[in-house]
Amino acid sequence: MRIGVLGGTFDPPHYGHLILAEQARDQLALDSVLWVPAADPPHKQGVAITPVEARLAMLRLALTGNPAFAISRADIDRPGPHYSVDMLRLLLEQHPESELFFLLGEDSLRDLPTWHQPAQLAQLATLVVMRRPGLEYDLSVIERSVPGLQQRLCFLEMPYVNISGLDIRQRLRANRSVRYLLPDSVIGYIHLHKLYRPLAAGEREC
Repeated sequence: MRIGVLGGTFDPPHYGHLILAEQARDQLALDSVLWVPAADPPHKQGVAITPVEARLAMLRLALTGNPAFAISRADIDRPGPHYSVDMLRLLLEQHPESELFFLLGEDSLRDLPTWHQPAQLAQLATLVVMRRPGLEYDLSVIERSVPGLQQRLCFLEMPYVNISGLDIRQRLRANRSVRYLLPDSVIGYIHLHKLYRPLAAGEREC
């Protein structure tokens, strides 16, 4: 089995996530794509994150209708700290006969040397990168921190879709339209449960 792995907070899940997952499934002939909601991302400590059960509910709505997409609780059902490398190890234990393809943005590739055990991460899965126009970095410098990276790396050809969860949350808090940025079913859930209220004093997000 060829399994794509897409991790993230999905706060909320939007069309940028869906396009990335579907293009990876198509271009890499993946049997399935596992969506792995993050429980407590190390790089977002102190940031306001929607409770995981609400994010799971939105994700189930967003993935409805695509049998190649499935949700994994590999991150949220284990104790922290929640590093991507440990999540991939667990997925390989759960799918021992499978080859994993870890989907990430080009900004994450640029920052890969700062991740926890980046060399081991590249050994566990092929890194599938969505390009971001205008992003500058030196792949040879990253390779020095993550030996063998380029042999475990591939880039997706896909339309550039500049949608972010941060922008969606800010629009919702300002009572602005998010139509066509994420599925209508997810928008309905957000309004029904009154998510993404204005931040309280002292709260922040990034």
